[in-house]
Amino acid sequence: MSRILIVEDEPIIRGELKRLIARAGHEVSEAGAVAEAEASFELDAFDLVLTDLRLPGTPGTALIALAAPVPVIVMTSYATVRSAVDAMRDGAVDYIAKPFDHDELLMVIECWLALGRRDRKTRALEQDVSRSFPIAGLIGDSAQMSEVFARIRKVAVTDATVLIRGESGTGKELVARAIHEHSPRKSAALVAVNCAAIPDGLLESELFGHERGAFTGAAAAHTGLIEAASGGTLFLDEIGELPPNAQARLLRVLQEGEVRRVGATRTRRVDVRLIAATHRDLPEMVRGGQFREDLYHRLRVLEIFVPALRERGSDVTLLAQHFLQRLAVDFGKPEPQLSSSALAQLCSHRWPGNVRELHNALERAMILWEDGPITPALLALESHAEGSLFADSEPPPGPELLEGAPTTPIESGDSIEAYLRRYVLDHQDHQSETELAKALGISRKTLWERRARLGIPRPRG
Repeated sequence: MSRILIVEDEPIIRGELKRLIARAGHEVSEAGAVAEAEASFELDAFDLVLTDLRLPGTPGTALIALAAPVPVIVMTSYATVRSAVDAMRDGAVDYIAKPFDHDELLMVIECWLALGRRDRKTRALEQDVSRSFPIAGLIGDSAQMSEVFARIRKVAVTDATVLIRGESGTGKELVARAIHEHSPRKSAALVAVNCAAIPDGLLESELFGHERGAFTGAAAAHTGLIEAASGGTLFLDEIGELPPNAQARLLRVLQEGEVRRVGATRTRRVDVRLIAATHRDLPEMVRGGQFREDLYHRLRVLEIFVPALRERGSDVTLLAQHFLQRLAVDFGKPEPQLSSSALAQLCSHRWPGNVRELHNALERAMILWEDGPITPALLALESHAEGSLFADSEPPPGPELLEGAPTTPIESGDSIEAYLRRYVLDHQDHQSETELAKALGISRKTLWERRARLGIPRPRG
């Protein structure tokens, strides 16, 4: 039941409104003037205020400030465009002209009550999250995440370059945003760039900018994203995908604090804090000549490793509860509970897609959910064996599993992932992705996921 205050100086209209709104199931209080309402009630204790515009003494729009943050709907028999504009400018959420249709009035009231409930629930949720998880909404109380939080706090107050490592879906961008939000640069821009999403031919122009006529189609000068981030923070996600030329240019930005646009003859000073992230094995790429060693060491002033979800223990249930609260608000549904079997499945699942996979599973369940607890069927998680190379108890595959395909010898102590990595690197130059997947007994999708998670580079060209 919602509490609604009616402020109207005409007793007949006030009585009619009170009966109409009370029949709709709400608790209704009334007053004949602003001064009476202020003296008789705690105005911010109501869920909605419905007031006449013209009242004895103080106009009804004064209640907008007095009752804040409670939404105020203004009504008047003097329906003019100017009075409507003035009321909305003062902060009224809506405007009703007398005489009004009863159904229309109730519809407007219910709309704003629903929005108010949603806003209050969201604010309460954000306050709870802020109290429990003070690092920009990052959630977790495992030892691994405590270490991540500690490193964020220490490095955020500096201008040091940070390298964030971890599997896809672990929340590396959240860590970058947390560092920015806790830094002295938080009032300036955070410019986020996914290096893997920009074609190689355009990447240098996008990052460093270009001058007019620098190349075909460069009809005007273009400010690069590094310049756009000057004074703030530049977040380069998937930095392992940077081509060699861009790596050399970025190194100069870090060493000299200056950037030269494509086609330019002079450099420009920039003041930018760099945060980089990758799921790839940069040391291995350095050894393979795919990533500059000097750039790697420049990036790795401080390194933060974001753990995989399967390594975070009870954080899975903590995250699941948080996501369900958020999704319930987003979908306008009550917050459901997880059945014991669903909870057990969440805790035992390997989470190859990490936190992103968990959120997607709960969002899928929330869309389909109607009543009762959420069940494993609604989560629709892939089985543990699906998406992994072989069951955990099985040894790496021998030549008999790769019939008709080139083989890679099994070394003593080989893990499944180590064997897969060596096999792909040994044969990818003369086998297609389909042939590699077939030889390993997995799908192309699983091979793609393993490349991403293990940082197995594709052959260039």
